[in-house]
Amino acid sequence: MQALLRRGLVTAEQVTAAEAERKQAGGRTPLWRSLTTVKGVDRNHVFEQAAATYAFRLAPVKDREPEAEFAKTVIESFDEGLGDKLIELKAVPYAYAQDQPSGILKLVFITEDPMRPELQKVINSLELERFELCYAPGDVVDRVLVEAFPRKNEYLERLSESDAPDVDFGVSFESGEKGLVDEDALEAEISQSALLNLTEAILVEGVRMGASDIHIWPNAKRQTEVHFRVDGRLAHWHTETRGHPEALLAVFKDASLNVDRFERDMAQDGFIQRKIDGTLIRYRVSILPIANANPEVRAESIVIRILDDRKVITDLGKLGLLEGALEKFNQAIRRPHGMVILTGPTGSGKSTTLVAALSNVVTPEVNVLTVEDPVEYIIPGVRQIKLSHKLSLEQALRAILRHDPDVVMVGEMRDKDTAELAIKLANTGHLTFSTLHTNDAPSAVSRLYKMGLEPFLIAYAINLVVAQRLIRTLCPDCRKPMAERDELMMAELGFTPEEIAEAQIYEANTGSSCSTCKGKGYKGRRACAEALYFSPAIQASIVSAGGEINEEEIRRIGESEGMLTLQASARVLVLRGEVSLEEMMRVTAGEH
Repeated sequence: MQALLRRGLVTAEQVTAAEAERKQAGGRTPLWRSLTTVKGVDRNHVFEQAAATYAFRLAPVKDREPEAEFAKTVIESFDEGLGDKLIELKAVPYAYAQDQPSGILKLVFITEDPMRPELQKVINSLELERFELCYAPGDVVDRVLVEAFPRKNEYLERLSESDAPDVDFGVSFESGEKGLVDEDALEAEISQSALLNLTEAILVEGVRMGASDIHIWPNAKRQTEVHFRVDGRLAHWHTETRGHPEALLAVFKDASLNVDRFERDMAQDGFIQRKIDGTLIRYRVSILPIANANPEVRAESIVIRILDDRKVITDLGKLGLLEGALEKFNQAIRRPHGMVILTGPTGSGKSTTLVAALSNVVTPEVNVLTVEDPVEYIIPGVRQIKLSHKLSLEQALRAILRHDPDVVMVGEMRDKDTAELAIKLANTGHLTFSTLHTNDAPSAVSRLYKMGLEPFLIAYAINLVVAQRLIRTLCPDCRKPMAERDELMMAELGFTPEEIAEAQIYEANTGSSCSTCKGKGYKGRRACAEALYFSPAIQASIVSAGGEINEEEIRRIGESEGMLTLQASARVLVLRGEVSLEEMMRVTAGEH
């Protein structure tokens, strides 16, 4: 513990919180182990220090080590019960090495927590001549286990078991008179377990594939298509051909709270909860009636947003902001008052960045309130206000002023009244966060001005405007140097002649056998942003504006003070080998 404090890896407050939690649990857990559950503590630092204290070696794990195939082969060579126990305790065979000084080969295992007596007992039961247990970060161990032993979707397995010719998926289902759906026949079809299994399989698979959204809709052939949005791109997953589309859609509607299965002509919003792999997953369901080329199909489109709290980023450094933007962001949220605005189109990661920002300002000493519609992620230590037909956004904001806030997040400034109230909060000593739908940072100033806000209020209430996009990153394991580069296109994108001639540019290795990206060439996304800090020069430019805000002047001042535009930020990522030119063009085409 003293070593962690000396190195500045934990604070005295965090140790105190861990001690309180330890006593509440009965005092049997070591203090360092309780420390791993305290907010803001990097568990890797704690486990690494504990392993060093107990004389466990830190395994020199390199990228993509150990190989999943090696770990799988070794574990499967053990007795099945012991192999399962190793997987449960998250201990992975890493490599064979020579034991010194005997020279006998030993099997090296890696795990996040080598201090557990039960793990020592299991490895001793393997009856190995020599072995060593080493420490490695938890995410390394988890990666190997997921690749070596991918979890099975039990609902898909049930479907394959029941996929026999005598199973009726409702192919003989007929509509009633005048194209109306025969509800009795539909009910009979829904009751079949195959449809229920398919519904649950879709919900489980969406989570395990890392999808942000699930899209379900019927096509003109009376088939139901299922698509997953992964890393921002829709990809076809399954087309259900064995039944009436209304049946599968009705199962999803039945599974959703606040949704009427028999209503097919209006938009509906619902909610589903499931426990998947030991984690509570929330699904936000949106249902819309759509036209279909086949008049016999009463078509509806269902889009399900997957809300997985495990994906919530609380460390600003992990958002992917470049160094300059991150520094300005930290500077803005550390001020006691003022406004931080996130701008960008739908799906640009604004909510993710806001949650990370809020997580960095939440302490027991401040009252943090949010007004969102709907509330997506539950943030510990934050009071999140639910809007309804009885409580509008404007009413909630007026009530917040009487609720003794320190920090406020307004989901979106949609109109003049909302914007004025948010600006009032920022001007009366509150740190305020909000979003706008604009393409870049300077145009956020114009949008607020056109809403009717005074330039003086805009200039002195706002600390920072961040315009953001999410850009796909190249797979680090299979990216390849760009074979032929279009020099004219690169010049158009702002690259200098030296960069065009000398820089190493990478592209996606699409269609490869890479296990990391499954041949897609891309793995994950990161933020690409421009951060406009409201310096005295920016404020003076806004205040002196006559009848119109000069966006170009604001942008020029921002760039002269170190602001990287969206396109300039993307160029940096391309030159670092993290992003392809193709992806840069897709995300920042038409931007400055």
